[in-house]
Amino acid sequence: MPRTAETASFAFNHTMIRVKDPKVSLQFYTEIIGMDLLSEKDFGDFTLYFLAFDHSSGALSAKEKEETRFGREGVLELTHNHGTESDPSFQGYANGNSDPGRGFGHIAITVDDVEKACERFEQLGVAFKKKPSDGKMRHIAFILDPDGYWIEIVPRAIRFD
Repeated sequence: MPRTAETASFAFNHTMIRVKDPKVSLQFYTEIIGMDLLSEKDFGDFTLYFLAFDHSSGALSAKEKEETRFGREGVLELTHNHGTESDPSFQGYANGNSDPGRGFGHIAITVDDVEKACERFEQLGVAFKKKPSDGKMRHIAFILDPDGYWIEIVPRAIRFD
């Protein structure tokens, strides 16, 4: 169905996942995945972190990143409920891929070369759910973030011959 005049300006802005330890998650998403922290908002008992890929070659100031976070696509919001990082009884969050809690499945990032990206992830000690050599779909991979959320690694173009 074609977009209507009423929905022509709509865009997918962000998705949110809960994280146990923001220091660990922020390091993973910025240093391993390569996202940029757009903003951080502390609300007392929880903090929100907004991340996205910086396609401006570093041209945006911190103020511009914060002001435009709802005007761009592909933003990841990490929500940290304070205290989970130091609570030994905290069992973590459901990643959505097993019962109970099946529902949410994964996020995905696009890379130029899946094999090269996965070699880098391996060197950095990232856990895999599926390597490109596993299974029938050899053009994709799944890695796990520190909280066990699945991240699909996909090429910019896929041909199904």
